[in-house]
Amino acid sequence: MHRRNPVISQLPTYPAEALYAKRRELVARGLEVFDFSVGDPREPTDARIRAAFAAGMPEVSQYPTTRGLDEMRAACAAWLARRFGVEVDAAREVLPTSGSKEAVFHAPAAFVDPAAAPRVLFGAPAYPVYERSALLWGARPWIVELRPERGYRLEPWTLDEAALAETAMLWINYPHNPTAACVDRDYLARVAEFCREREIVLCADECYVDMYLDDDVRPPSLLEVAREGVLTFHSLSKRSGMTGYRSGFIAGDPELVDLFAELRPNFGVAASEPVQRASIVAWGDEQHAEARRVCFRQKRDVILAFLERAGIEAEPCRATLYLWVRVPGAEDGAGALAYAERLADAGILVSPAPQLGVDQPYIRLALVPTVEDCERAVARWAAL
Repeated sequence: MHRRNPVISQLPTYPAEALYAKRRELVARGLEVFDFSVGDPREPTDARIRAAFAAGMPEVSQYPTTRGLDEMRAACAAWLARRFGVEVDAAREVLPTSGSKEAVFHAPAAFVDPAAAPRVLFGAPAYPVYERSALLWGARPWIVELRPERGYRLEPWTLDEAALAETAMLWINYPHNPTAACVDRDYLARVAEFCREREIVLCADECYVDMYLDDDVRPPSLLEVAREGVLTFHSLSKRSGMTGYRSGFIAGDPELVDLFAELRPNFGVAASEPVQRASIVAWGDEQHAEARRVCFRQKRDVILAFLERAGIEAEPCRATLYLWVRVPGAEDGAGALAYAERLADAGILVSPAPQLGVDQPYIRLALVPTVEDCERAVARWAAL
């Protein structure tokens, strides 16, 4: 047998891969599948973005630079200024990435000393990459269960100081996947100050910050209240329907950005020029982003109306594209798994809470199918 990294053997199947396999099984059985499991929306990418991608294809293909196109960094900085009123130095405080997932995965490689095996702190339920990246880069994941009675907020000031002294990085993710919880600037400022005092790198995954579904909600950015010791991670996947383009950026403390940039040539993960040209158009346009928010609002309202009629509880969803739904009669993750399997047998795919790292009686619905398919899916659900 070939030698292998022992960490790989510790990792369960990535949730999305398990769900893709389940989908193939259902399709093979002849079922029409309504897939609410993976956050990969079906709406077309705006035509202007696609045109910019095509026009950006050079005759001579060359390696992209680590720092990205000047115009790309400028577009990211301009969006931060419009959206949050935050002025950043596009040359030093912004770095384009191949989506936020790639950047999230590589972050511990920049900020973790594997010889010390420090902790990487984050809350759960959570995006699986926080844990997996920590393990693969030699850190110890420190997972704190987030509770509904505390608004799903990660509150590091409630944790053990001795363990915090061993912590190199802390992840926050608001608006939150999967619960849709949001936080205010006061919370962000408190977390930033807490981490700064302990020299913990604070990383904010803000990939859903532009996916607000109600007009009176504008989720804030960590950059509005802090710069030193912090990085924010941004993505066009959901905002602009560009999951397949793999485009995003990080912004924040210039020393941390420099360290990240120093690392990246070793991976060869810089975004291609056509992707950056398309991304410049996407970050510069709000019209298509608003149209997508309207669409996701309609989907949310269809599902919530059904859940209310059925007497099924769900957490408020004012941002993200996720509904965190309590399973009727269930008390733990086993109940969530059983309910998800029951829905799958009817051709409705969802993500049970254990796939997101918690033993809680919840399922996550990603608002992926079209509005019309959402209506058809809840009709089938109602018949169960």
